[in-house]
Amino acid sequence: MTVNDRVKEIRKSEKLTLEKFGEKIGVSKGAISKIELGNRNVTDQMVKSICREFGYREEWLRDGIEPKQPERLDEDELAEYIEDLLSTENPTYTLIKSILKTYSKLDDKSKQVINDTIDKLISEIKSEIKKEG
Repeated sequence: MTVNDRVKEIRKSEKLTLEKFGEKIGVSKGAISKIELGNRNVTDQMVKSICREFGYREEWLRDGIEPKQPERLDEDELAEYIEDLLSTENPTYTLIKSILKTYSKLDDKSKQVINDTIDKLISEIKSEIKKEG
């Protein structure tokens, strides 16, 4: 299965038309059609957008490396984790609050720049970990 096939699999599993899927990642339905038919390559930006929008791992979308989606915390674990992060006793509480307030005031384009930067940093950190391991 190719990356193009996996894009189609995601679109089908999300029950979206070519047009609606394209809208969610910022490309035309024609571009999605060409990708699914194997007539166009999937760009790095598209991979990042698809993974972020639909919750898939880049390693799976690019290379078919399982699992498809990141492991999810159950609701109780997630609630406990968030509670710890946002506890006023947590020394990073004020920093987290300030970051979230600032981020919420940004326009969509600025948020996208930040999201892309974070994705790049995470990717670089993972690469360094693999080199060390």
